Amino acid sequence: MDHKNKQDPAGRPAFRRPDFVTVGEHCRIGNGVTMSATANTPIEIGDRTRILRGSELLGPMQIGSRVFINRDAYIRSRVRIGDGVSIGPFVKIISDSHHMGDSSHRAGAGKTEDIVIEDGVWIGASVVVLGGVTIGAGAVVAAGSVVVSSVPENAVVAGIPARVIRAIEG
Repeated sequence: MDHKNKQDPAGRPAFRRPDFVTVGEHCRIGNGVTMSATANTPIEIGDRTRILRGSELLGPMQIGSRVFINRDAYIRSRVRIGDGVSIGPFVKIISDSHHMGDSSHRAGAGKTEDIVIEDGVWIGASVVVLGGVTIGAGAVVAAGSVVVSSVPENAVVAGIPARVIRAIEG
């Protein structure tokens, strides 16, 4: 089969597992998924995980088993995703930012803060999750929300910034 046949209709190339990326059994990685990893910034993906086309992942990162990452997700370094997590399309999980600088240059020194997404979480389409956040097990983040602070287990959050709108049974 020639290279052209390995592309999807939008012309994205077939996924090729880079060095320093560990992929579990029975995973499916879509065309055009890019992963940036080194010996110091590996990416580990658990069994039966599915990552759809166009997503970009930067290590170090751990992704559990039975995770679904929909198309065009963007996930930065120092993120840990638990088992059974579902991530909607166009989600951005961004662990790095800047300290506030002085008035001559507000984007000060860079900083990176871990993000933890615990087991069973559902993150809706176009959500943004910022550094230093933990999303508790079984939580749901409504589409379009911006998560700037940690989310309790089994809570539904929505809005900009995301706030708890109700608790759900475990």
